Amino acid sequence: MSDTQSKPVKLYEEGTKLKIVSKNVGDGRKLQTLRSNALRDPEEFWSGQAETLSWFKKWDKVLEWNPPFAKWFVGGSINASYNITDRHMQTDVKNKTAIIWEGENEERRILKYSDLHREVNRLANGLKKLGVRKSDRVTIYLPMVPELPVAMLACARLGAAHSIIFSGFSAQAISDRINDSQSKVVITADGGYRRGKVVKLKEVVDEAIPSCNSIRHVVTLDRAHIDVKMNSIDKTWEDVCATDEYCEPEKLESTHPLFILYTSGTTGKPKGVVHGTGGYLTYVNATTKWIFDVKPNDVYWCTADIGWVTGHSYVVYGPLLHGATVVMYEGAPDYPKPDRWWSIVERYSVNILYTTPTALRMFMRFGDKYPQAYNMNSLRLLGTVGEPINPEVWLWYYKVIGNERCPIVDTWWQTETGAALISAVPNIELVAMKPGSGTFPIPGIDASIVDETGKDVAPNTKGYLVIKNPWPGMMMTLWNDDEKYKQVYWSKFPGIYYPGDYAMMDEDGYFWLLGRADDVLKVAGHRLGTMELESAFVAHKAVAEAAVGGKPHDVKGESITAFLVLREGYSANEQLKKEIIEHIRNVVGPIATPDEIYFVNKLPKTRSGKIMRRLLRSILSDSQIGDVSTLEDGAAVEEVKAAYEELRKIIK
Repeated sequence: MSDTQSKPVKLYEEGTKLKIVSKNVGDGRKLQTLRSNALRDPEEFWSGQAETLSWFKKWDKVLEWNPPFAKWFVGGSINASYNITDRHMQTDVKNKTAIIWEGENEERRILKYSDLHREVNRLANGLKKLGVRKSDRVTIYLPMVPELPVAMLACARLGAAHSIIFSGFSAQAISDRINDSQSKVVITADGGYRRGKVVKLKEVVDEAIPSCNSIRHVVTLDRAHIDVKMNSIDKTWEDVCATDEYCEPEKLESTHPLFILYTSGTTGKPKGVVHGTGGYLTYVNATTKWIFDVKPNDVYWCTADIGWVTGHSYVVYGPLLHGATVVMYEGAPDYPKPDRWWSIVERYSVNILYTTPTALRMFMRFGDKYPQAYNMNSLRLLGTVGEPINPEVWLWYYKVIGNERCPIVDTWWQTETGAALISAVPNIELVAMKPGSGTFPIPGIDASIVDETGKDVAPNTKGYLVIKNPWPGMMMTLWNDDEKYKQVYWSKFPGIYYPGDYAMMDEDGYFWLLGRADDVLKVAGHRLGTMELESAFVAHKAVAEAAVGGKPHDVKGESITAFLVLREGYSANEQLKKEIIEHIRNVVGPIATPDEIYFVNKLPKTRSGKIMRRLLRSILSDSQIGDVSTLEDGAAVEEVKAAYEELRKIIK
């Protein structure tokens, strides 16, 4: 790495100087002691965490580690559905609200834990009658409705791995994933609401099915009350869930696959990440407790779509294991107005809010008037996920949404890691917060920042984030591709997990995530991280969102091109462009001067809030767009294709 990477940009230097000390903040000794104990004897530590779950049979061995393959709680027998539903039926939790659901069209439903238990058993029995058995795969293509977690838990009850596909993916994306997993059944809905329109999900499935030879049945939920074509393999949700009989949960090996979740890499070809049962449940249960500190009467809202790993871990499995009350919202965050989220917080007295920096930047752009119109004094903890959060957005979240009362947990993790690996942990000890920092590794996680040779770097030096030990939430492998699993995640630093992110650790041991290591521009021999550049752009008072890409340049190798979304009250003009360029020169340095700046109304993003860099690269290199199946929302595939063409016109 060149010298330009040895220090973060000024934005981060300024961020590290600012500490937010909340009420009852500790000095870190309690947390440090727990982390030290966990790393000294990880098997004893994780065994203690696993014992908080309900097992049919205790394990014979905590960890079987054949790098890079880990098997946790070998010999143990467990079931995820039993732990989330049956276990609560033996306590007062059975009468507690499990899910508060609000549809985009303002429909509202409440499911108690006893309701959840009944519905899971009904669907599990129905799937069993359709021939679903242990080790089968079931594809789920549903909107954000309560039947989605019901479907997940019904599959888990039978030992069938669920493969959830976000309800905005194209027919091609669905058939690719079905064919890879060889799913036997698809569970879908007639449609779902998005920005006031019905996205016709069953139609998309019908388009995909002819190229899927493994599918035996399609189960359709009546959500939008629209007419759908029923074919010979089709069943309605109501017909499948015809009996209220108890469905005995399968006693599954701890290492039995719980789910497959497809994630796209830089090539655009989806990888099937496989998570086991016992290890994953242990880790997500522990991290939910430590990070979110859920109290018995809390109302918890993670805004993620369940089609993504954040929704798997921190909408469904983690909170419901703890008997929490979870909010689910079906629609777009700013529909019909930019106050939708804040009205939900007020209406349900939400105590914990967990969302993305991308969403926060969007709300910042709309101004403070929308959140300030609502009483959000119920909030006591805020969280972020999906990408590094720049200090300006962090401070807005802290001041405007949390009213300077709420700690912020800035979590770093991936689909592959199962749950958060770096975060503040208020349940153990609340330490001083630094805007923009993920704080420290979770207890039991041995994280470091290393150089190209794998050697630890000095404080405040940018390097590669690595995890040096196995942990229970880690993926087991990639579906049907052990070799790719080894090559992608374990080959750069043998025996060490490499997530592909840049980071640095400051003099106090706080971790700062600096974006994807493959998101780097090479300008005149200098390597500049896109995330650092984008944070510098957003630090300008007029800029709400920024996406930076590299354009081939005969002399410099790559030139910097920026796509910017402005905050309300600012208009695009040449004078503003000059001010922003001067700002970048001052904050980052002359080498980061953008050759081109384009003002746009929106940026192409995945549903989980990450900028689609492949799309930007395609635009800037004037090449074909390729696979867009991971884009923001359903309508999004066509919408972003249109945005692609629009952006191409702008830059030509």
